[in-house]
Amino acid sequence: MKKSFAILLMMCSLSAFSQKHEMIYLWPGKVPGEVKEKTAPSVDTSQKDAIIRFSEVTNPALEVFLPKPGTNSQSAVIICPGGGYQILAYDLEGTEIAAWLNKMGFTAFVLQYRIPNKKEGALQDAQRAMRVVRDNCKKWNIDPDRIGIMGFSAGGSLSARASILFNKKTYSPVDKSDSLSCRPSFTMLIYPAYLDQGPNLSLTPELELNKNVPPIFVFQTSDDPYGNSALVIASALRNAKLPVEMHLLPEGGHGYGVRPGKIAAKTWPLLAEHWLKRTLHLE
Repeated sequence: MKKSFAILLMMCSLSAFSQKHEMIYLWPGKVPGEVKEKTAPSVDTSQKDAIIRFSEVTNPALEVFLPKPGTNSQSAVIICPGGGYQILAYDLEGTEIAAWLNKMGFTAFVLQYRIPNKKEGALQDAQRAMRVVRDNCKKWNIDPDRIGIMGFSAGGSLSARASILFNKKTYSPVDKSDSLSCRPSFTMLIYPAYLDQGPNLSLTPELELNKNVPPIFVFQTSDDPYGNSALVIASALRNAKLPVEMHLLPEGGHGYGVRPGKIAAKTWPLLAEHWLKRTLHLE
């Protein structure tokens, strides 16, 4: 029975994945630092569960998810799926999150950043994605000052890096989009990982905070093996007197997205929605 249910979920996920959405390829020419040719994302079929996983991305892109007509809040979020910088949990922490954002009137962009083992390339992709969305905001009726980023697990790491290292020049300009800021307007870190890689599990050294770090929402559970990352980043932001809101639940583990079955998956979207409305003055 459980196996049949998992197969059904996978079929539903594949059906949703096959729907046509606009794709924005980030790098019109050579992808900086990439040695492989541009190809479609490789899908990992080795694990028999209801998650679509990309195992390799060489042509970074944004998949565009638009809110229903008449509901556009003129706000947008770039979504970074997790996967340890090895894979992308593309539906669990990507397209399903886009659907949640669309219901609130947000335009959502799921980022296909480079994997595997391309952490620096992923940051280039995130910076470029923010600039491309900002440059095309009129096309989607988005306020350029209301474009945020969010991520899960390793995608949370990437979102934090993009939010703190926005002044770091990671690639040579490609076109006019690169004259724009890559600073997110707001950030959401959902069970983030790899933010505590400093001495004695302190803040990862590259994350040098500055006064222009955007408002950040953090959600975590106590039983998550990566839970210290959320505590460290929230504490560092608080100590720097930067805007941060953190929520910690006792149970939930890791990697649940918005799928039913865990109270954490039901709780964080409600808290994040309230935070978004307050932060962006949508209430």
